[in-house]
Amino acid sequence: QVQLVESGGGLVQAGGSLRLSCAASGRSFLNTAMGWFRQAPGKEREFVAARSWSGGYTFYADSVKGRFTISRDNAKNTVYLQMNSLKPEDTAVYYCAADPQSSYTNSHYRYWGQGTQVTVSS
Repeated sequence: QVQLVESGGGLVQAGGSLRLSCAASGRSFLNTAMGWFRQAPGKEREFVAARSWSGGYTFYADSVKGRFTISRDNAKNTVYLQMNSLKPEDTAVYYCAADPQSSYTNSHYRYWGQGTQVTVSS
């Protein structure tokens, strides 16, 4: 059974940093793109970042460019999201996703994690 398990969320002050991790199990995602999405209360789930299996393609939402970095360790079947200069508007549940069915920025991924809460206080 495929599982994506996020960790690393928490409460941080504005301007601080967090690193989210997403460990995949059940199959290898070596040749699969992986991404991060987030959903704030009362809002739709939105794309944050995605990275191809080789790292040759990386995409970011405009709202996080220059502050967030997605990386992956294929040997560990893990993808990371380094979040710097956090803002209160970054507060959301962050979801890891794998195996996009269309574009990397579209939410049509085959596999999803349960999410991890990130709260940024002002």
